[in-house]
Amino acid sequence: MDPVVEVTDLVVDRGRRRVLHGISCTVGSGSVTGLLGPSGSGKSTLMRAVVGVQTVRSGQVRVFGQPAGAPQLRRTVGYLTQAPSVYADLTVRENARYFAALYGLPAADADRAVADVGLADAAGQLVADLSGGQRSRASLACALVGRPELVVLDEPTVGQDPVLRAELWARFHALAAAGTTLLVSSHVMDEAGRCDRLLLIRDGRLVADDTPAAVRAAAGTDDLDEAFLRLIRDRQPTEPSRGADR
Repeated sequence: MDPVVEVTDLVVDRGRRRVLHGISCTVGSGSVTGLLGPSGSGKSTLMRAVVGVQTVRSGQVRVFGQPAGAPQLRRTVGYLTQAPSVYADLTVRENARYFAALYGLPAADADRAVADVGLADAAGQLVADLSGGQRSRASLACALVGRPELVVLDEPTVGQDPVLRAELWARFHALAAAGTTLLVSSHVMDEAGRCDRLLLIRDGRLVADDTPAAVRAAAGTDDLDEAFLRLIRDRQPTEPSRGADR
């Protein structure tokens, strides 16, 4: 697959702490790539760098051949942050239609995006009255309504029940099958098996970059949780860690 995202020797510092330690990786076109690791491992920092809103110390990130954050990418990249990024005083439908209008898209596209994330029955509710999980889905609808070619999703399934999590992952794979590239973060290792490719990160360092099957084979276990632990033990940094942050 052609690379959509290319990260080369990326180093990010926050104050005196090193958050990312020279990470290099790629995200292939039309795939669901999972960025997995414990809370505080640097996942959100790496995602912000891909979107182009993170100050970096050194290295580079290119998206569709352009520097991350380039103006040409604004209509091409969709980004879902951990915190809901919708207007609390508008309904779900009004939020989605507002973002659709920014892209010059009709209200029908907004309504379809709302339905796709399982919020059709709550479309007329104010975002302020939604549960945390519903707010996250409202934000997801707004991130998808512009039909981006690359979708960066920071822990999109947190707070969702198992049935809805499965439905969202089915939606992610449907998007990938239609040609959209997705980078999805999670700290829940049971979601790793739902990805086409995995980027496993810990303490700001890349532990593995491969398919779930290859990660299992490399670690000698079918359990991805155990595989992650074994890879960590086998690849301990040779220098003291200066800590990582999200």
